[in-house]
Amino acid sequence: MNSVLKFFLQSFIRRGSLAVTLANGDHFICGDGTGTPAAIRLTTAEAARRLVLDPELAFGEIYMDGALVLDHGSIADVLAIVLDQPDMLPRWGKLRWTLRYLMRHAHQLNLRSRAKRNVASHYDLDGRLYSLFLDADKQYSCAYYERPDFSLDDAQLAKKRHIAAKLLIERGQRVLDIGSGWGGLGLYLAEMTGADVTGVTLSEEQHSVSNGRAAEKGLSESARFMLKDYRDIPGSFDRIVSVGMFEHVGVTFYDRFFARCAELLADDGVMLLHSIGRSEGPGITNPWIAKYIFPGGYIPALSEVLPSIEKAGLLLTDVEILRLHYAETLKAWRERFLARREEAEQLYDARFVRMWEFYLASSEMSFRKQNVMVFQLQITKRQNVVPMTRDYIPREEARLRGIEGVKGPKLQLAGE
Repeated sequence: MNSVLKFFLQSFIRRGSLAVTLANGDHFICGDGTGTPAAIRLTTAEAARRLVLDPELAFGEIYMDGALVLDHGSIADVLAIVLDQPDMLPRWGKLRWTLRYLMRHAHQLNLRSRAKRNVASHYDLDGRLYSLFLDADKQYSCAYYERPDFSLDDAQLAKKRHIAAKLLIERGQRVLDIGSGWGGLGLYLAEMTGADVTGVTLSEEQHSVSNGRAAEKGLSESARFMLKDYRDIPGSFDRIVSVGMFEHVGVTFYDRFFARCAELLADDGVMLLHSIGRSEGPGITNPWIAKYIFPGGYIPALSEVLPSIEKAGLLLTDVEILRLHYAETLKAWRERFLARREEAEQLYDARFVRMWEFYLASSEMSFRKQNVMVFQLQITKRQNVVPMTRDYIPREEARLRGIEGVKGPKLQLAGE
């Protein structure tokens, strides 16, 4: 099995410099010697066998289990090499990829009860974990780096401002936030625009924190958060926003998602959808991510999303692609998390910390090295609802900056 793994790794890793030591002491180099070198060691023969049989799942698992250790560099350095190859997938893993692709609708069958369980498995972890690495407002989605010198808090505030500008919210308008997280965006919209905000989440932890924050800020009358599925929300809304939630909908439910949004959106309303996307067309969720981080999750291609928007009778009025913004966000999260890894280990254990480090590092390198991005889709029902040119966006952002200068923003630590 060792010779098979050596052949497979050397045929796959053709760029970079990765040194590999096997459990029996065999040592070999993969790549062309360019870039930042890294070195790994497999501590058991079983680890080599698992890598051969299912590389996409096994790579993360053997790192979590301590069967893959780093002799030089970090796991982020290793992943930067692995995810920067001419082939996006090892050839010996393509059969498993095909089988997983054929089963992807079943894996993403996010019925109400299953969707709630999937959300709870990630978002109902100990709230102190997220406070270790997120910004003060606990924004758990791609930040917007208007300038390269922005801090994480600056960039997350800019993200909220950028989204609010595209929504063109007027005072008193009803806003629905689908997948409202810990309430940061909803509270920003209520405070800075005077909107009447309803947020919905399936996470009990997020629901509790969001309403607590609204009460502390005196915004309970204008920002309320409900523990509900988006499919069960009544009423009509002038604006709909969804940030970082669409990845949990599942391909099977795209038609239903946009049909429901069309039912909820007023005739002169505006919707903004912010989601991670893939540029190379339909695919699958990495099996390690699906098993340990986001069960039921899937990163969509625009070619999978746009037909459902059309079927719902909605109009696409603006598309923006954010490429490396999430890579920088994840880098900040990873660095902050590792700076406090001892606290994370006290909350859980060393295996969990390695799992979370692998998750943050692999996600970052997917944005840096592969065709993963974030898209923001502005959607309406009528052609004339938003201005003809995009210059209204920086104007509205400037107006919101002025309001922020007067009102705060109050960057109170979420959950504290």
